[in-house]
Amino acid sequence: MDDALENDFLRFMEVERSASPRTLVNYRLALENCRTWFGGSFLGWRDTTADDFRRWLFDMMKQGLSKATIRLRFAAVRSFYKFLVHRRGHPKSPVAEVQLPKPEKKLPVVLNLAQIDELLALPLQVPLHKQTKPWMPLRDAAILELFYSCGLRIAELRGLDVKDLDFLGENVRVLGKGAKERIVPIGSPALSALQRYQREAAVTQGALFLGKNHTRITQQAIDQLLKKYLKLSSIPFQISPHKLRHSFATHLLDAGADLRSVQSLLGHASLSTTQIYTHVTKERLRHAYDSAHPRAK
Repeated sequence: MDDALENDFLRFMEVERSASPRTLVNYRLALENCRTWFGGSFLGWRDTTADDFRRWLFDMMKQGLSKATIRLRFAAVRSFYKFLVHRRGHPKSPVAEVQLPKPEKKLPVVLNLAQIDELLALPLQVPLHKQTKPWMPLRDAAILELFYSCGLRIAELRGLDVKDLDFLGENVRVLGKGAKERIVPIGSPALSALQRYQREAAVTQGALFLGKNHTRITQQAIDQLLKKYLKLSSIPFQISPHKLRHSFATHLLDAGADLRSVQSLLGHASLSTTQIYTHVTKERLRHAYDSAHPRAK
């Protein structure tokens, strides 16, 4: 019965909430972890109490799990109980009363402009291997340019179709979290990179970015191509595609863009999510001041 409830919840998240595959996996694992922890004392999701979840929380903290991991697991359980309350007639959520540790405040890692320029130039500077199709470096260049030009999430970029591009209007239609649509401007270098790639790869319809088998590129392939160019660069730290999104937002704010506009471009539902980038900008300004002002110290 409880397995069926979990499956119904995950189906609800996938179909009605348009949750990403990664979110679905994380939520499934969190619910399984919780059930496993309860062990033989688990009588069912409808019979658990707030004290049960407080003990689970305490045990995870004793294990030394990060606050982020703990909060992710509780996010899954909270969402599950909201589903039970609103869709299955459960009286109330026992986890609503559980106070979680405050999240760790980590500022996003961002690339500077020189590092961005270096990274974006690399796909067209690397010698071609014999097995590499001529359009693939052009695709890689277009992917990196679009990440930085538009601040897209990896799932958003991977999901783009040719029809989503508007070269005349110089923008792209993006389907974000919760199936929310937004229109994002594209810069000239990214537009040129996209046009070169589409011509060489003969991509005229369907998925915009293709893998070597001419099917939609996988998230893993995008991660791998970024790692490949990072190894060839002088950038001294690892970054994910999401760090290009961080760099996009921070550079906009550095140049004077207002917070509401950046929120809209990123597709954030809440302004508070976008505000973390103002802290990054303040840190960068402080560093610049300390480094350059003769009486800073």
